[in-house]
Amino acid sequence: MNLHEQKTVPAVIPTASMADIAFLLIIFFMVTFTIEVDKTQVTLPQTVIRQEVPKKAAYVSVTEAGQIRVSDGEQISAPVGSADEVLSFAAEVIGREPTKEFVLKADEHTPYRYIDEVIDALKQARVSVIYLLSSQETKDEENRAGTN
Repeated sequence: MNLHEQKTVPAVIPTASMADIAFLLIIFFMVTFTIEVDKTQVTLPQTVIRQEVPKKAAYVSVTEAGQIRVSDGEQISAPVGSADEVLSFAAEVIGREPTKEFVLKADEHTPYRYIDEVIDALKQARVSVIYLLSSQETKDEENRAGTN
């Protein structure tokens, strides 16, 4: 009787498809990742009415000290010196994209004169839509927070 000795095959985890899975995960995260273009820290004022702000809107931020930062919605915000520079920035953005919306983000303690200067500059640049950013809390959320 001719018996052949059986060779044992060691247990192996197949790793050929691991690279495919890794690339799929990288592509997934690249597609779903959004970059926050304006990281200016401000305390937003409260509001009752909320509207969704467009994702690719241009941002103008005003801090309590009157420092102004601008972003075209694609790049990280950059500081500007005055409302006149906001005017030239907004005119340049509107020149490239006439229907571009702007979001004004200001601290709740910012003196109104700074906000008024920025709004006037945006109007002079012929910006058609200006959103005023406010806190995301609604009256219902405040009532629930008070009952706990």
